[in-house]
Amino acid sequence: MFQIQVNQDELKQIYLEEVWKRLNKIELETTYWDTKELKRQTNMSWNTMQEKFFNDPNFPKFNTGGKWYFPAKECRSFLEQWAKDNQYQSLLSQEINQAI
Repeated sequence: MFQIQVNQDELKQIYLEEVWKRLNKIELETTYWDTKELKRQTNMSWNTMQEKFFNDPNFPKFNTGGKWYFPAKECRSFLEQWAKDNQYQSLLSQEINQAI
C-alpha cells in the first residue's frame, strides 16, 4: 500500500505561482485596450480620464471607426509615469499651500 503526504502550504504556493504566471502571460498578450478596458485598468471614470490625461499629447491612443484604442504596453508605461509625476506635483502643491 502507498501513502502520499502533501504539504498543503507548499501546494498552495506552487498553485498561486502558476496562476500568476498565466495571468501575466495573458496580460502580455493583450495588444490594445478599448475604452472599457482602460477604465478597468485605471479604475477611473471616462470623465476623470478625459479631465486628467486623455488630451495629453504623449498619451498613446488612436481612433478607428469611432472607437478609441490604446496600445496596452505604451499606455501602461505612460500611466505609471503620469501617476508618479502627478503624485510629486500633488506633494509639491501641498507643501506650497502649507508654506502660504
